[in-house]
Amino acid sequence: MKITLPHAPYIANKIAIDLLNSGYVTFTEGLEPVSLRAQTLLEEDLQKEKVLEERVSEILDENEDEMEFMRVDRRNMFWLVKKKMAKEYGVILSYEDRFNNVAHQILDKLYDDDLINYSVSENIMKNIIYTSIENYIQSFEEIEDIVMAKIEKMQRKLVPGSDEYNTVFERLYREELRRKGML
Repeated sequence: MKITLPHAPYIANKIAIDLLNSGYVTFTEGLEPVSLRAQTLLEEDLQKEKVLEERVSEILDENEDEMEFMRVDRRNMFWLVKKKMAKEYGVILSYEDRFNNVAHQILDKLYDDDLINYSVSENIMKNIIYTSIENYIQSFEEIEDIVMAKIEKMQRKLVPGSDEYNTVFERLYREELRRKGML
């Protein structure tokens, strides 16, 4: 699953909680600084992909006439151009490799900034972070379905995409994350 910017704070918080609960880590400045550093690194990674995708869209827009003449599927062409340019923009397209890389970056940053200390191997620590990301992704769709079902059962009907809908969705989403121990 592709992670988007709104997910970054939740994933970062899950990483911090999972590190704390692992029993392998001591936090030097508490949970919040760890979560914020992880969030920053996740957002930087997501921003790189966003910049790449914007550039790919520009290229496709510039060549729209040729693509239409040759009857090229825009979605397939988008993927091919993105794949070709990914390395130039520092974007890893394989989610498994990407999450692994981000987990290493987060661990290195937390340690370099003296926010955590640990006495086990670096690989064990990286795996905790990687697993946090994977677990969040696996539970995201489940939580989203639960929240949407709650909204549908409400007496007043909310219009998807409206400010009120988004506010209620966000509140219920946070409640569900808290209930699952992810916030």
